[in-house]
Amino acid sequence: MAIPAMSNMPLINNVFIISAAKVNKIFEKQEGFFGNLKENGYLCTRKKKQQFYYIRTVCYKLQFNNIMSNNELKPQTVFEQFAKINQIPRPSKHEEQMIEYLKNWGESRGLDTRVDSVGNVIIRKPATPGYEDRATTILQSHMDMVCDKLVDIEFDFNHDAIQTYIDGEWLKAKGTTLGADDGIGCAIELAILDSQGLEHGPIECVFTRDEETGLTGAEGMKDDFMTGDYLINLDSEDEGEIFVSCAGGRNTQAKFEFKREEAPAGFFFLRGQLKGLVGGHSGDDINKRRANAIKILGRFIFQTMRRYDGTRLAQFHSGKLHNAIPRDGEFIIAVPNDLKENVRADWNVFAAEVEDEFHVTDTQMQWHMESAEAETVIDTQVARQFIWALQAVDNGIYAICQDEALGGMVETSSNIASVHTGDSEINILSSQRSNVMSNLDNMCATIQAVFELAGAKVVSSDGYPAWKMRPDSKLTRLAVETYRELFKKDPIVRGIHAGLECGLFSERYPQLDMVSFGPTLRFVHTPDERLHIPTVQMVWDHLLLILKNIPKK
Repeated sequence: MAIPAMSNMPLINNVFIISAAKVNKIFEKQEGFFGNLKENGYLCTRKKKQQFYYIRTVCYKLQFNNIMSNNELKPQTVFEQFAKINQIPRPSKHEEQMIEYLKNWGESRGLDTRVDSVGNVIIRKPATPGYEDRATTILQSHMDMVCDKLVDIEFDFNHDAIQTYIDGEWLKAKGTTLGADDGIGCAIELAILDSQGLEHGPIECVFTRDEETGLTGAEGMKDDFMTGDYLINLDSEDEGEIFVSCAGGRNTQAKFEFKREEAPAGFFFLRGQLKGLVGGHSGDDINKRRANAIKILGRFIFQTMRRYDGTRLAQFHSGKLHNAIPRDGEFIIAVPNDLKENVRADWNVFAAEVEDEFHVTDTQMQWHMESAEAETVIDTQVARQFIWALQAVDNGIYAICQDEALGGMVETSSNIASVHTGDSEINILSSQRSNVMSNLDNMCATIQAVFELAGAKVVSSDGYPAWKMRPDSKLTRLAVETYRELFKKDPIVRGIHAGLECGLFSERYPQLDMVSFGPTLRFVHTPDERLHIPTVQMVWDHLLLILKNIPKK
């Protein structure tokens, strides 16, 4: 099928911008072609007439993404870079295409571009005339993204481009994570590198890999890769807030081993499913007290086992990512045939109770219970120990920061991130965080003790360090003063209960003066991830003013 002619349409950075009227004409002429695209999920819904659309070709298929008009997406150069980034698959640990893109991008512009042994990329831009005596500033973001999607969406993060659309003042993705964490940080860096006429000293733009699943890019960076004096991390999610410290973190894995066996005669199998939870980032969103699907489903099975002796567990699956609050899950249990209706009734009562408990944070819970095919079950003792451990294990906030300067921020927490049963193992992954490393040790030991008492084998990762606040930070003072000058109000200066690469940089480069800020993101690490468009311009203006006023060497 021939692609509709677009030779007379304006082209901006390989993106065709066309009006809604022209879209309608193309629809009329190519009804069959576009109908096939729509059936295969390549066509987004058409929006209001005043909005614009762009068409791009990928492997001879057309893909429609509804975007705001060119005048509304500001800064234009940042959003152009972000649109290009979102065409590049970049799951954590699989950033090869993004690394190659950045390398070619820098070299094609004649900029000093290097890739280190672990895949981090640095692109250096000289000072503009008159600013050669300024200290070198590092701008840093991570190139990988969390890959999550709605359960009923077909999407391959290793090959497919993110499909974006506008909802009011928010940029969103169609059924998947948006990748603004931290693609928008990368886009800001590329826009700085590509823009002429800015006033700044020497700049090093650093793009790290694999931040989301262990910070291995920052961990593997040599101490001579970056040479700057100040570092601005662009991986924060609340415009108007300047972050000056972060939590350290560690993962704890527990494994139960078992033998499968046949269920007793006369048992009926039931599948319970829960979805529609909000979820979110297991660090930055843990203070919001959102529901955890693993804890909720485990609680129901615990109650059922206590109420109906002989209940057997066959399957339990929930959670995907170590750094996300699980949003959905399912289990399969077997109960005596004459108790199946009791369990169904209990499920309905339990659902109503839990919905009431989370009536503010999680308002879209979806509960379903149905009959399931008979299958082998986990032996009784292991199943009981596993479920009792899920009921007992800490989840959520463990301690609040005692420093008044950090404003009641969460200090220590734990998140039960994923549970999956197999043929002979139950694997549980949890994530612990703390701004105080001794309390991180204590939190991990608490989780470890619960699972070891239940008979599991437990291993904790090495993790990453916290970033401690520097009271005499010149960069923090400059960031506050320039923000006040621009917006006539004071920013909030605080720590964040999430892992930033600044923690590792503070160990490797102890002389670095660092801050972190960025545009407003919501529901990161979930398919509801969204970017507040107006805050991108605010961050851009703030960053340019900071760069203009970086101190002399």
